[in-house]
Amino acid sequence: MSKILVAYFSAEGNTRKVAAAFSKITGGELFEIKPVEPYTKADINWLNPVSRCNKEKIGKKDVPVEGKVEDFESFDTVFLGFPIWYYGAPNVVNTFVKDYDWSDKKIVLFATSGSSDLNKTAEKLAPYLKGDYEIVAQKLVKPADTSADLKAFAAEALK
Repeated sequence: MSKILVAYFSAEGNTRKVAAAFSKITGGELFEIKPVEPYTKADINWLNPVSRCNKEKIGKKDVPVEGKVEDFESFDTVFLGFPIWYYGAPNVVNTFVKDYDWSDKKIVLFATSGSSDLNKTAEKLAPYLKGDYEIVAQKLVKPADTSADLKAFAAEALK
């Protein structure tokens, strides 16, 4: 049987709810990717050109992560969730994935967004992932997605 981790970053709580649902559906261990310096509402206002999220993205800055996943190498499958920022993962997620060896991991990406899609998300994340891994599935979770939709996606991803 596969050991599953559900790791996520949530700026406003939307991704947290989806991660909790995937944890319940899969029996996976939940890990919140938290920046050492928490984001404020002003920090994530992408309409402000000098907001923290814009400075981080444009400057390609690492964002230090609080805590570590215990025994990361023991997980076979990782559900990795985040809101889409600039058609990719927020920098805090990039920093998180850089800190681990993803060899022999199956990765299931899930993201939340009001208007973006997942087209280049895996491609933009790839430079930060070390090791021989496989992205087996990805889903943009919409507010209209039901528990049954998430269960069906998880079941397909875990085949």
